[in-house]
Amino acid sequence: MTADRQRGVAVVTGGSAGIGKAICEDLLEGGWEVVSLARRPCDIRHERLHSLEVDLIDRKATEQAAAELARRFEITTIVHNAGVIRAALLPEVQLSDLDALVNLHLGSAIHLLKAALPAMQAAHFGRVVLLSSRAALGLPTRTSYSATKAGMMGMARTWALELAASGITVNVVAPGPVRTDMFYDVVDAGSEREKALAAGIPVKRLGEPADVARAVRFFAEPANSFITGQVLYVCGGSSVGTLTI
Repeated sequence: MTADRQRGVAVVTGGSAGIGKAICEDLLEGGWEVVSLARRPCDIRHERLHSLEVDLIDRKATEQAAAELARRFEITTIVHNAGVIRAALLPEVQLSDLDALVNLHLGSAIHLLKAALPAMQAAHFGRVVLLSSRAALGLPTRTSYSATKAGMMGMARTWALELAASGITVNVVAPGPVRTDMFYDVVDAGSEREKALAAGIPVKRLGEPADVARAVRFFAEPANSFITGQVLYVCGGSSVGTLTI
C-alpha cells in the first residue's frame, strides 16, 4: 500500500491561502490526497491536489459541496481551517456577522463531517482537526469571532466522545498571531503595532503558517489514534500570558 493510500483523502477548508495553503502543502508532502475547499481556487500544482470553490458562509452551497465531496472521494481527514474575523467593539457588533461566522466556523464543519461520516465509520478510521484560535480565550473586538471559535472547542470535545469508538479522532489547533493576509487586514505590515505585538509574545516572534501546519499534521497522522478531544495552542506562549492586538 502506498503512502497516499495509507493516509487517504484530506479535505482542507480555506486551502487557497495563508494557513490553509500551508496545511495543503504539508499534507501533500506527507502523502495525503488533498481537496482544497475555498472561495478561490488553490494554485498549488500537484497531481494529488484537487480544488473546489465554495463560499462556506452560504449554508446551502456548503451542504451541496459536502455532498459532492462525499460522492467523489472516500474522505478520511477533515481539516476545517476557513475563517474570518469581522472585528468590532461591542456597540458596533452586528448579529448578521455573528450569523455568518456561525455558518462558517461551526455549520460548515457539521455539514462536512456529516457527509464524510459514513465512509469514516465504514473504514473505522477518521481524523478531524478544527482550527480555532487563541482569541477563544478572549480578545477585544472579537465578539463574534471569539464566540464561534470557542464553540469549535466544545463541538470538538463532543464529537470526540461520540466518535471515539468508531476510530475517529477529533482535535483542535488554536493558533495565536500568525503572519497571514487575514492578520495584516487588522495589523499594518511593518508597523510599530506589529513590532510591539511580536515583542509581547513570549517567544518574541509572530507565528508562520508552517508552524500551524505542522501541528495539524500531528493530529492528522494515522498513527496518532490515542489523542482525541484535545486543544493545542500554537501561539508562542501567548495563551498563558496576556495579548492585545
